[in-house]
Amino acid sequence: MRFENKAVIVTGGSSGIGRAICKLLASEGAAVTNFDRTEDVREGGTATVAEILASGGKAEFVRGDVSDWADVDRVVTGVVSGHGRLDAMINNAAISVGKPLLDTSVAEWDQVMAVNARGVFLGCKRAVQQMLGQDVVAEARGRIVNISSQHGMISSPRDIAYGTGKAAVVYMTRQIAADYGAQQIICNAVAPGKIVTGKPGRANDDDLMDYSNRRTPLPRLGRPDDVARAVAFLASDEARYITGENLMVDGGWMAA
Repeated sequence: MRFENKAVIVTGGSSGIGRAICKLLASEGAAVTNFDRTEDVREGGTATVAEILASGGKAEFVRGDVSDWADVDRVVTGVVSGHGRLDAMINNAAISVGKPLLDTSVAEWDQVMAVNARGVFLGCKRAVQQMLGQDVVAEARGRIVNISSQHGMISSPRDIAYGTGKAAVVYMTRQIAADYGAQQIICNAVAPGKIVTGKPGRANDDDLMDYSNRRTPLPRLGRPDDVARAVAFLASDEARYITGENLMVDGGWMAA
């Protein structure tokens, strides 16, 4: 119960990795707020918040857009009003268009950057604003965990906007950690490798799955709960002297 009596926001918590993060943190006592555009589970199943509540956990759904400052401000203000503080902000929401440079329109580029870069920027900004005024608990005023990607460090095949947005997440994480470490705000990132979420899309193409299996040293691909466990560690009181890190959860992909 590492998160008992702690309030956590997870952006994009309705599906995939975000859903796994919400469920794990709630199972360890967190009051979880899923901040997403929809409650629909892209891979199928019961809505995240409904599943958490059915299992006896604490959760709520807030509909909104991570790229809209008013929406981000509203969810943080609401959580603080209900729980007294914001213990952890998990910036997970992301989108992709799956196109190389010459096929990516300006509108598509702007759309991806609005969620993957601006959304993380706004989430971090509003969280830091709140955390600066909070008491220090377990050597931190609050913790931020951003979901980056191995594609923030290596090319994202045929998806320049996605990879560029994730590279921005890695940089922001380090900058925020350096700028606000003295105020005891901890900021880290988790970089998933190939994670099989069950969501439909190009990531499930046979050629990409085969390549990922051959490229990953461990004998399986990742699961959403693999990422959720890493997030839980970095968002917990256990990670008291870790900040500015981009933790790879990739089965050894980047080591090979």
